[in-house]
Amino acid sequence: MDTIVNIQPKESSGGGGETRETIVYRQANDMLEKLPPDYLPHEVRARLQKMGALNSMNIFLRQEIDRMQRVITLVRQTLTDLKLAIEGTIIMSENLRDALDNMYDARVPVLWAKVSWVSSTLGFWFTELVERNSQFNSWIFESRPHVFWMTGFFNPQGFLTAMRQEVTRAHKGWALDSVTLHNEVMKQFKEDISSAPPEGVYVHGLYLDGAGWDRRGCKLIEPTPKVLFTLLPVVHVYAINSTAPKDPRLYQCPVYKKPGRTDLTYITPLWMKTVQSPDHWILRGVALLCDTK
Repeated sequence: MDTIVNIQPKESSGGGGETRETIVYRQANDMLEKLPPDYLPHEVRARLQKMGALNSMNIFLRQEIDRMQRVITLVRQTLTDLKLAIEGTIIMSENLRDALDNMYDARVPVLWAKVSWVSSTLGFWFTELVERNSQFNSWIFESRPHVFWMTGFFNPQGFLTAMRQEVTRAHKGWALDSVTLHNEVMKQFKEDISSAPPEGVYVHGLYLDGAGWDRRGCKLIEPTPKVLFTLLPVVHVYAINSTAPKDPRLYQCPVYKKPGRTDLTYITPLWMKTVQSPDHWILRGVALLCDTK
């Protein structure tokens, strides 16, 4: 499919329809209107000081906001320059030409993809940018979320490590080396949660691939015919002071960022209840995905 798109004629339309440049110019205008405002460093610093700048979760938040700001800055700069280049005010550089071609084909420009995340289309990518930013914005300027959208983090492993550190510091005598993650799948979905857990974090937005979920019994079941992905209820992820092996009756379910399962998209295992032997689900290749697109 990519090859077919790449060999399409790139010249401007000679007929009566809109030219590629006109379409992309209008698209750039729309995106600039919807693009979130920049984070002001002094505002972010003041809020972090108030929340506790040395708290491990707040350190993680600062790192995520720094990365999000880089993406927002790059997108704003590219779109602004692209409009000027289409108008003829500045020269159309190689990067701007790539942005124009990709935006016309509804794909993510190479420069943006390098500093952000993988996405199948530009529409999905931009929607994710707005949603990711919304979580960071409400966390720093309003309050810590009751339920976290783990898909919206650049570094979800860092998020879980920060939570482990937070729990370890709350318990005198606990050492980070002996503290491990554990979890429990709740019966509620995000909308039903009204408060944060006493310890650990609530996570939503995970999809089961290769299995279904029995919400009442909180266990894995066979998938519904013709349903590829099943949305999992909220998962309570917390830390325990034990390095002992987990219950062998639980299925160790790997969590991946995207449907393409590689070591680069692997995040962590979660343990799930099952009536069948865990081997049954291993042979099915059951996994949890943060994103199905």
